[in-house]
Amino acid sequence: MNDATNAAASTAEAVRDELAIDGRRLSYLDFGGTGRPLVALHGHLSEGAVWARLAGELGADWRVIAPDQRGQGESERAADYSREGYLADVEALLDHLGLAKAVLLGHSLGGINAYQFAARHPERVEAIVNIEAPLVLGLEGPHPLAFLLGLPYDAPSRDELVAALGPAAPYFADRLRENADGSWRLPFHPKDMYDSEELVHGDHWAEWTATDCPALLVRGTEGVIPAEQAAEAVTRRPGTVAVELAGDHLLPIGAADELAAVVREFLAKL
Repeated sequence: MNDATNAAASTAEAVRDELAIDGRRLSYLDFGGTGRPLVALHGHLSEGAVWARLAGELGADWRVIAPDQRGQGESERAADYSREGYLADVEALLDHLGLAKAVLLGHSLGGINAYQFAARHPERVEAIVNIEAPLVLGLEGPHPLAFLLGLPYDAPSRDELVAALGPAAPYFADRLRENADGSWRLPFHPKDMYDSEELVHGDHWAEWTATDCPALLVRGTEGVIPAEQAAEAVTRRPGTVAVELAGDHLLPIGAADELAAVVREFLAKL
């Protein structure tokens, strides 16, 4: 069974549920079991199903809950994509699940949400797994998601939407959603994600160093966290270990097995 088949099987075994936050649906996948709780937060342009492979590899020791963060996947669009909005969603999910405490794991946007939530609610976070989420980002250079502003959000048919997406189609074609009226849309609104990326930019060292629970930082050799920043993250924050994996920013996809191995090793020591 190949990786794609494994991920599909794991997703099929997960239970999809939802909660309402201010009248807005937040959808999540619960991979089940009686193991210790781990909430896995995906990055921009992704969704909770990206963690299916990891959930399968962690086995019965961990119960992985993976939300589709606001405005992505099966979760409805939000009025804003502020830092406080994302963190309020995490708190609402933990409350909904009756979890006093959990490990927070996140990639990119999700990693920043994880360590920022821990800074505000340290009593609710057992450990942090930061996958390719920088401590400083976006202070200079072009907007990394500027290309989104040229993409359509929806179209009357799937074929028309795929055609309109052009070179971006291969990245999203397998995750397009059909609307009730038969039209098709992306699993996110391009402008929402552009705004969300802009609002996550900043210097986040104060929040990274605000806690001392066990933390794992995973960077890709071709990713967005410089080696110097990873080393400084360990020096400045007690209880932190850093691991480097061969790969780019999209480690949950491009290095899924290697990532699962280092996460499993870290969690075993908690």
